[in-house]
Amino acid sequence: MVRFLSKNRIVGLALLAVLGLGTGAGLLLQGRTAQAETKPTAPPKSNVEAPAHLEDAAGLEAFVDGIMEEEMNRLHIPGAVISIVKDGRIILGKGYGSSNLEQALPVDAATSMFRIASTTKLFTWTAVMQLVEQGKIDLDADINTYLTSMQIPDTYPEPITMRHLMTHTAGFEEGGVGYQITTDPAALPGSISDTLSSHRLARIRPPGEMSAYSNYGAALAGLIVEEVSGMSYDDYIQKYLFDPLDMQYSTVAEPLPESFAPYGVVGYQSENDSWVPGIPTFEGGFRPAGSGTVSAIDMAHFMIAHLQSGTYGDRQILKPETAALMHTTAFQFDKRLPGVTLGFAEKRINGLTLITHGGSDPMFNTEFYLAPTKQLGIFLSYNGGPGSEAAAELVQELFDRYYPAPEAAPSEAYASAESVQKYAGSYRFTRRNISDIDKFFNFFAQLNIAAAGNTLSLGSGSEQQRYREIAPDLFQLEGGADQIGFRTDKSGRVTHMMLDIAPDMPLERMPLLDRSGFWLLVIGSSAFFFLTALPGPLLFRKRFKAMTPAEKRAVRLSAGTASWALLSVITMFGVVMSMDTMQKFSGIPPLLSLSLIMPLITAGLTLALLISTAAVWRNKYWKAWERVHYTLVTLSAVGLTFFFHYWNLLGWQFG
Repeated sequence: MVRFLSKNRIVGLALLAVLGLGTGAGLLLQGRTAQAETKPTAPPKSNVEAPAHLEDAAGLEAFVDGIMEEEMNRLHIPGAVISIVKDGRIILGKGYGSSNLEQALPVDAATSMFRIASTTKLFTWTAVMQLVEQGKIDLDADINTYLTSMQIPDTYPEPITMRHLMTHTAGFEEGGVGYQITTDPAALPGSISDTLSSHRLARIRPPGEMSAYSNYGAALAGLIVEEVSGMSYDDYIQKYLFDPLDMQYSTVAEPLPESFAPYGVVGYQSENDSWVPGIPTFEGGFRPAGSGTVSAIDMAHFMIAHLQSGTYGDRQILKPETAALMHTTAFQFDKRLPGVTLGFAEKRINGLTLITHGGSDPMFNTEFYLAPTKQLGIFLSYNGGPGSEAAAELVQELFDRYYPAPEAAPSEAYASAESVQKYAGSYRFTRRNISDIDKFFNFFAQLNIAAAGNTLSLGSGSEQQRYREIAPDLFQLEGGADQIGFRTDKSGRVTHMMLDIAPDMPLERMPLLDRSGFWLLVIGSSAFFFLTALPGPLLFRKRFKAMTPAEKRAVRLSAGTASWALLSVITMFGVVMSMDTMQKFSGIPPLLSLSLIMPLITAGLTLALLISTAAVWRNKYWKAWERVHYTLVTLSAVGLTFFFHYWNLLGWQFG
């Protein structure tokens, strides 16, 4: 979905929480990786003089070598691969580092097969467009027309179409906790139909209204490819994409077929400053959203086909008009900002519009860029470490060297200090969940915008970014090119925001009940009153002994509820925050299931405490201020119970 440079770590942290819900599409960073641009004037890190043209292969290779070496050393990345195409031919294909540290195997651009996670979606969308040009799929027809094994409920009057799926505007919520991936090869390949039927996601907004990156939508498209073509998804991609494009070291099958096993790149995770092989993850029934494993040279063939109007050599996978349609902007939050095409996300670098798609899983990071106007394509993949950051640095420096940004006159401030105040507030990504426990995993996923003078600011301290308004509802980073757009309703109230680095994932203004700050205040206040209820039976023993049995029961109930409530909230946050990516999405840990008993008991104790509070006042136990204190403890328990309910922690609400 994220580039963790100091200049945009503030958005990275928020994106991380949301993108963690992605399959292949980015369990960790994912989906479409959202990247911020580096400063357009950054000098090349290589000492090689800039060549006049990209066709200077030796100069290009030396330049890329220098950047790769520096970035892989700086970011501690075990292996990487790159392929670059220009004007229908491969001008660079090279591997760096190791594909298998234990066996000391180097990365080979032609045969080393990297997991590309969500970049797989490009195969799915290309397959869909093949069926569109054959007249078997209408982009604007109800997708239920093509689904035979399941149907999408008619939550809204407007049906979901393939165009909605391809632009991520279908309106599905996001989900995945407990089922998005598997680490068990025995569970594969997994039926796409059964998986999507078993883990249905709610429709939470009308289709076509707003984009929200969706793995579920991509998997649905893959299911439609199966049911319309009469072939399995794996077989279709092999026959109609990999075979005609001579992609000999590519597959969407899981686990990696035995014939490819010697070429599979090992993914690594860092432990105690050393690399250890990570546990392979599989998409199973979600494979149209992220199961691809490919070589860089094979992806070069795929890039050439898309850049050459659907043609690779003497073979054609798309008609020119179909390829052009696929690459054309299909949905935009704001006409002045990058949008999404039928399957790609737009990105601007140095004044050029690229169409892109990234993908990440716990070990691999991949980036895919096409610049159609320059007939240029770049594919990058890494098998450990912050590969998305390394890719963003390399691509920016390539463009700085070969396609430098034109000089632009500095823009003057558009707004006054008073007018920017309306944009300040808390925002959440449209890619979110409301129905399942997944909602709680996004508790901290929000972006806070503050007004500072006549600018907007994100973050604080050395990581603070300031944006200045350059047009109505449009802001630009001071000293940079990144932009933020806002949407307002008829009354002028700000409702949505979009970062140009993530056109397929806008943000919406958060209501009070969704703000983590509000709930932390509720929890903190409740905890204070709970703590004041605990010492009563111990510190005031004489008075406690003198109470009636009913009064003693009331005191014990209050202290017991307070103790249990405190333990419950600490346990829930502790269990959820301690779960790593694979624990979160490959199954429901027994500890999580067990811990969910605690909010239910808290709710039961709260009900008992409410009844007890009524008796306390009816029978006038103790002094008036003590009854008030007792009531405040009860209200604290009510508040905490409502917190558990609102964040789907009362019961086992798994998707």
